[in-house]
Amino acid sequence: MTKAKKKIGLVPKLIIAIILGIIIGNYASKEVVEILVTISGLFAAFLQFVIPFIILGFVTAGIAELTSGAGKLLGITTGIAYCSTIIAGLLAYTVAITIFPNFINAGVAESVVDPNSGMLSPIFTIPLKPMLDVTAAIVFAFMMGLGISALRGRGRGEGLFNIAMDFQEIIKSTLSKIIIPLLPLYIAGTFANITFAGQVWDILKIFGKVYLIVIPLHIIYICFQFALAGAYTKKNPIQLLKNQIPGYLTAVGTQSSAATIPVNVVCAEKNGVSKQIREFVVPLCATIHLSGSIISVTSFTVAVLMMNQMNYSLAIVLPYLLMLGVAMVAAPGAPGGAIMSALPFLPMVGIPSDGGLASLMIALYITQDSFGTAANISGDNAIAVVIDEINNKSVKREKKRK
Repeated sequence: MTKAKKKIGLVPKLIIAIILGIIIGNYASKEVVEILVTISGLFAAFLQFVIPFIILGFVTAGIAELTSGAGKLLGITTGIAYCSTIIAGLLAYTVAITIFPNFINAGVAESVVDPNSGMLSPIFTIPLKPMLDVTAAIVFAFMMGLGISALRGRGRGEGLFNIAMDFQEIIKSTLSKIIIPLLPLYIAGTFANITFAGQVWDILKIFGKVYLIVIPLHIIYICFQFALAGAYTKKNPIQLLKNQIPGYLTAVGTQSSAATIPVNVVCAEKNGVSKQIREFVVPLCATIHLSGSIISVTSFTVAVLMMNQMNYSLAIVLPYLLMLGVAMVAAPGAPGGAIMSALPFLPMVGIPSDGGLASLMIALYITQDSFGTAANISGDNAIAVVIDEINNKSVKREKKRK
């Protein structure tokens, strides 16, 4: 019997790609770097083509699914999940503008300004333009998602719902079988080009420090969520956090919200959440609650803005965060889905959605994605505790009326 070969995970592949890209950029000839840059450029064009479809696939299906639930509780759960996601983004923004200036000052910013300067151009390109622009995609996704949801609420629309779900599966397959496997090659090309231009170490030093801030921030926000849940329900937040540890560790290991749902339901049971609520809230929030993901995306976005001496005021960033809270709906259904969903909205803050900095954000996001996922699903259980208490109070009021 031959032993089954162990597959190399995505994170190790990305790390290897970064190292190889730096080596090629340092030691390979210009022609070799140009070939790699050309391959990376072709992939970037395909990615830009797919992005509107990612929005359509995720957002339409994610909103359409929101008919299955307990009416009023569905609205409350969705509202809390969205607010929690936005608060997490604002927390990350506040931490970023407070701490990042300590290591992203004017001198450092000048060393990485215009990161495309000195970088090689592809040998050739393919004029592959997206079939839809991002704005049209998000508006159409909202229209279809809400429309299908309304139809299903009246016992109709199952045909359209099945089409939306099947289309989402096609997008998930495109991500998992084409985009994600080719990401290391894309990242290697980007890092080779940045290294060739002589800026890789300045950029990596900055993002390395950002990375060390993001993970502790995830944990702080998890504690904050359970502290609020404990205060509202009068349960011990320390015990709630202890009960969540298996779910957190499972998410870190699997890097998947979906795969963690069974374990997370057990964690909710230990926290005293009723069967009806835990089996409703945990799967739903695994789709719509992205507090950990938005902390990471916001942190990397603000770092890029500071590096390029661009405006990072709240007036610029807040609309971006509000849009991400919606656009990333159902993004956890695919590897790296959150950062892929965020890419088309980078121009809202002045960052191109393709090029070196965008690919850097992809690489850094995915290397910490397991921790972002763990923060997402841990927060799901904090919400479940709150929703269970709201439901209990509602049941008690109904009994008193009778």
